[in-house]
Amino acid sequence: MKKEAVVLLNMGGPNNLDEVEVFLKNMFSDKNILTMKSSLLRKLVGGIIVFTRTESSQDIYRQIGGKSPIVGHTKGLVKKLQDRVGSDVMVDFAMRYTPPFAKEVIERLNKQEVEKIYLIPLYPQYSTTTTKSSLEDFEEVYHASGSDAILVEIKHFFENESYNKAIIDRIKEQMSGAKYEDFDMIFSAHGLPQKIVDAGDVYERHVKKHIEILKRKLQEQDMNFHDVHLAYQSKVGPMEWLKPSLGDKLESIKDRGVVIFPIAFTIDNSETDYELEIEYREIAKELGIKEYKVCRCPNDSDFFVDALQEIYEKMR
Repeated sequence: MKKEAVVLLNMGGPNNLDEVEVFLKNMFSDKNILTMKSSLLRKLVGGIIVFTRTESSQDIYRQIGGKSPIVGHTKGLVKKLQDRVGSDVMVDFAMRYTPPFAKEVIERLNKQEVEKIYLIPLYPQYSTTTTKSSLEDFEEVYHASGSDAILVEIKHFFENESYNKAIIDRIKEQMSGAKYEDFDMIFSAHGLPQKIVDAGDVYERHVKKHIEILKRKLQEQDMNFHDVHLAYQSKVGPMEWLKPSLGDKLESIKDRGVVIFPIAFTIDNSETDYELEIEYREIAKELGIKEYKVCRCPNDSDFFVDALQEIYEKMR
C-alpha cells in the first residue's frame, strides 16, 4: 500500500519568549508579507520592524503564558485527525515562522517513505500572505530536499459544511444563556494592507462570501442577533488597511452587547488570546459596551476534525 501523509500548515507562533525574535525575523523576511521587489530593501525594513517590535511582542506573550497557544492546539488537532484517518496515513504539521519548520517535518516524512502528501493550509480563506506563503515554503523546501512524493494542495475551505458547523457551535458555546437579540455579532478578520488587495489578493472577497454563508446558518438556527458585522483587526503601520477597523466598529455599538468570532483564524493565537480577549476587551469597557464576548477558534473541535477529514478524502 502506498504511504500517504496529511500535513497541516500554519503561520506558527513563539514556543517561548526567546522565539519571539525568530518569529518576527522570519515573518518580515517573507516576500509575501513585505512585498517590495528589492530583497535588500525588504531586509532593511524587516530588520527595523524586528528591532522596534521584539520587546513589545515579548510583553504580549508574557501576558498569555509566555508563548503562543497555537502549537499546543495544533498538536491536539493532529492527534484527533490521526485517530480518524488511521495508521495507514501519517498526519503532521509544519509552521511557517517558528518550529516545527517544513525541513524537520519533511525529514520525518522521508523516513516513512511517504509517496503522496496532502497539504492543508489552516486558513479558511485564501490570501497570498498566508496560504500562498505556507504552500510555497513547504513546496520549495520539499523539492530542494530531492524528494519525489506527489504533493496535493487545497487553497481554501470556508465553504465546508462541517467547518461552518464548528463556527456556529463556538458561537452557541459563548452565547449560552444569553439573548441573541441583545447582542451584535462581529466577525473579526485579520487585516490586510489595501495595496495587497488592490494587487489581486482575493482574501477580502472570500471573507465577505464566508460571512454571507454564516449569516444564513445563523438564521437557520434562529440565532437572531440584533445585527451582524464585518470588521478587521491587527493593523500595523501608517499605510491604508482594509476597513472598517474593529475599533471603529465597536464605537458604533453603544446600547448592546457584542460577541466576536475571529473568522480568519482556525487556531487560537496571540491575535485572539491577547488582542481580542485583553486589548479590545479594555477598549469595549472604555466605550461603555454592555457585555463583550469572544468566541474560541475551532481548535481541535470535533466538527473541525470532521472538516479536515472530509477535505482530505475529497483531495484523494
